[in-house]
Amino acid sequence: MKNSIIILLVFAAVFNSSSMFSQSFVLTDDSSGDPVPGVYFTYGDESGISGSDGLVEITLSDGETLLLSHLRYGQIHLNNEQVLSALNAGKWELRSRPYELLPVTVVSIHSPIYSQTSHEMNVVDKLNHDGGDILDRSVGFSSIRKSGAFGLDPVFRGFKNDQLNIVIDGVQSCLAACPNRMDPPTSQISPNMMERMEILKGPHALRYGSSFGATINFTTPAPDFSESFRIGGRAAAGYDSNGDVFRTESRIGLSSENFDISLFGALSRGNDYKDGDGVAVAGNFERVSLGAIVHYRLDDRQYLSLSATRNAARDVDFPALGMDLRRDDTWLVNTTHRMNFIEGYLRSLNTSVFVSYVDHLMDNLEKPLEPRMVNASTPAETVVLGGRSEAEWRFKEGSLWTGVDIRREAASGSREREFLMGPNEGKVFTDPAWQDANITKYALFGEYQRSFGELRFILSTRLELNDAGMDEQNEEFSQFYEETDQRHFNPSFSTGVRKYWTSQFSTGIWLGRAQRSGSLTERYIHFLPVGNDPFELFGNPNLKPEKINQLDLNLNYGRPGHDLQLDLFAAYMQDVISARVRDDIDPQLPMAPGVRQFINVDRAFKIGFELQWEHQLSNHLSQIFGLSYTRARDLDLNEPLAEIPPLDLQYRLQGRLLDNKLRPAVSVRHTFKQDRISKEFGELETPSFTVLDFNLNYQLSPAFFIGLGVSNLLDESYYEHLSRPIRAADNRPVYAPGRSYNIYTSVRF
Repeated sequence: MKNSIIILLVFAAVFNSSSMFSQSFVLTDDSSGDPVPGVYFTYGDESGISGSDGLVEITLSDGETLLLSHLRYGQIHLNNEQVLSALNAGKWELRSRPYELLPVTVVSIHSPIYSQTSHEMNVVDKLNHDGGDILDRSVGFSSIRKSGAFGLDPVFRGFKNDQLNIVIDGVQSCLAACPNRMDPPTSQISPNMMERMEILKGPHALRYGSSFGATINFTTPAPDFSESFRIGGRAAAGYDSNGDVFRTESRIGLSSENFDISLFGALSRGNDYKDGDGVAVAGNFERVSLGAIVHYRLDDRQYLSLSATRNAARDVDFPALGMDLRRDDTWLVNTTHRMNFIEGYLRSLNTSVFVSYVDHLMDNLEKPLEPRMVNASTPAETVVLGGRSEAEWRFKEGSLWTGVDIRREAASGSREREFLMGPNEGKVFTDPAWQDANITKYALFGEYQRSFGELRFILSTRLELNDAGMDEQNEEFSQFYEETDQRHFNPSFSTGVRKYWTSQFSTGIWLGRAQRSGSLTERYIHFLPVGNDPFELFGNPNLKPEKINQLDLNLNYGRPGHDLQLDLFAAYMQDVISARVRDDIDPQLPMAPGVRQFINVDRAFKIGFELQWEHQLSNHLSQIFGLSYTRARDLDLNEPLAEIPPLDLQYRLQGRLLDNKLRPAVSVRHTFKQDRISKEFGELETPSFTVLDFNLNYQLSPAFFIGLGVSNLLDESYYEHLSRPIRAADNRPVYAPGRSYNIYTSVRF
């Protein structure tokens, strides 16, 4: 930690030693037409704030992006054509964010290698093969790690799996086909196809589904039609020395007055890496992603969109699991129709249908097992079908969103076991994984917002019918449960208010209650070790719906050079879905220590916060600070809940030199010791650690970019609290990579 501070101080000391006329336009509110003061803007080297008349004055620079930022309207990026349009019209209308009252963090799809005032897409994140890795670097997020290179499973405020709602463009989702979640939904996100991600905290964003921890919405680029035919694209590549990781991604785009087509491709592969102690960790993986997004304008008020993604993963090592991923093939297809209305109360109608299909195979055939008692493999498939239609209404006194959605999840697969020794030598057994189970959710949702001066109120609701059943019930499963088909009615509600004290400062308070039924795994899994220990888990179709009652407090402060956000939450949970050991049930595999059955725990409690502060120290230097903490307790067992990450601190110092072309950055992350552990699940204390990274990026020209970096500069040997133990290595956790040298480059045309 001392070395990190010294380097930061040295870095700070070092960095602290076009057109010929300006033009202007006025920012106005799209509903009232009134000028909007207090909007912070950055444009190339220029920055400022709109005056009382809403006036923004800039010096036009071809190719630059204009960023507008305001608490009520969020962040708006205007490209070159939009800037010209605003200047020609003399004004630009701002529209309140649909969910701007919620406790929301909007994160452009780039980690802050550049200053926050830069709007260029980060090459590194576009090259990433896993959306979960981007989430993992966001304040408050951690990841369950069963592999050092693939399938990071996000955790936020101690909520995980189905307690997080992960969607693409507010509607599309997929379901892990691996019972052990080698392929969580975030692993199927292709970052090079995304523009940004939105983190809507707590159980409040009910338009997109039920959520306890957060709704994470990955959004694709909006249509960009052009008056004449236009072609463009990019190509990028990167290399990490530790693990011999090679990545590449590309995009080509075609647009005209009525269509906008983008084609994407990405390839990543890596090998075993070494941790800070020089110990090799199995980390082989290969990932290919191909995709297309097509927008077609039907007329001035409506357009059709079609997106398709094909992901393929091969031979991925999961050292913390009993099997490795042999293959994973996924299709994500979505089509959307959007219509805007100029007159009347109805402003827009947005309808989408989607399908997600995952074909997965895992086995232990290449695991170094001594002695090798069993050859095992599990082929599995999941399908998610769904649709969503939402109408937006604008009234003089407020705004209303109403809609309906449906989602059907189905999972099938089986585990095949060939015994190589012992009394069952030569025999082959087949165990159903989910017993061909399915869940269908039907929902009505609505959200109403209204302003009273500087007060803005929000009321959200979601009424969901949950039908669950299975098509091939195992006889052993039938001995425990007479009824396996269940129907639940899950109502969810949220209300809140935000007070704008000034154009720079606002506070908000929200109270929400949400309810969710058990997942396919929690209800129907059949003797598979899919938890955080080697125990086999046994589903329970009679689980009660899990409930959360949560209070969120939010503080936002923003002015030129400063941006502060503090989020506080307290959650009281009822009928919490957990698991307990059943001594009267024998496991299917001899190496399993026993069986856990999913049950409802009466009560649990969580409390915590996330703090983010961005500060512009000078024209050439800025800093970013993040701090997050969650404290959780099982009130029945009177002990901490399992898999809760410890207090985490992030700090970044970054510069802008040589006319903003040279951008160095130093990052420090310090994670504190976690000694609040669950004895029920055999958790162990995790020591603290400090990691230091350095990046140096240079924009050689508007079209060409190159970056160099060193990850884990001090070669720290560490592992995360949520890293699963490697069973073949005396339960040694999956350690993070040691020092790694990185290079990445990108060219645009």
